[in-house]
Amino acid sequence: MKTWLICIDDTDDIGTKGTGEIAEEILSLLMSKAFNEEDIGQYKQASSPTWVTRHQLFVHPDIPYTSHNSAMCFEVTTSQSLAEIKDICVVHLKAESAPAADPGLAIIEKSQLATNDIQRLMTFGFESKQQVKTKSDAYELAADIGIDLSEHGGTGQGVIGAIAGIGLRLSGRDGRVKGQLDVGLPDSRSELALTVGKIKQLTGLDEIIELNGFLLNDNEIVHVKGKIKAVMQNHQFALLVYQQRDELTGEPLWRNALKQHLKKY
Repeated sequence: MKTWLICIDDTDDIGTKGTGEIAEEILSLLMSKAFNEEDIGQYKQASSPTWVTRHQLFVHPDIPYTSHNSAMCFEVTTSQSLAEIKDICVVHLKAESAPAADPGLAIIEKSQLATNDIQRLMTFGFESKQQVKTKSDAYELAADIGIDLSEHGGTGQGVIGAIAGIGLRLSGRDGRVKGQLDVGLPDSRSELALTVGKIKQLTGLDEIIELNGFLLNDNEIVHVKGKIKAVMQNHQFALLVYQQRDELTGEPLWRNALKQHLKKY
């Protein structure tokens, strides 16, 4: 079996199914071909890289986008060939993308990437967060490295974000995991005090990390509430936390990161 990185961009329009949802559907389709239904659940629990990550790109008047200009990337291990993988992706993209969208698709088998290839992809990804890139830039890089890059409707502008998302995922320090983590909160206003070890057990996360990179040990307590979002940091899927003093006791408490803390991801 081989491990592949797949990234899509620019599949949606205002009021239509989001790119992240389409990425999750493609991932499920690929996994359903590689595993029986019973194995899929076990594989998802045991293999956190199956999570879809959202990678924010440059917001600029010269770049057409719906609301946020973000690419969606995921990793999957399968015995399927490139042709089989691409066929599943393309069929679903054509069926589910919005009529006004400009979808792009990037696929690469990870073991094919040399260190220099990864560095070039990372550079392109981070530049795409600050600069306007062109389709020619994207196709030139894809041809040099051997990435299968293709467009599937409209202007095909999504190929830029698709290859940029691959580079950002490879960096191991960019991207939010799509969706929210479930730790058993009964409602949005409730708060739970959980050990780091328990949070990892409930979610499948690799680590709980303080905003400046400090790793919390499994016995430390984190107070969680609201939307609990994971990020990719240090090549691991992690919950970011910050310290805040209790209003009554003055005791320092660990809390899950807020929206403003997650903006750079």
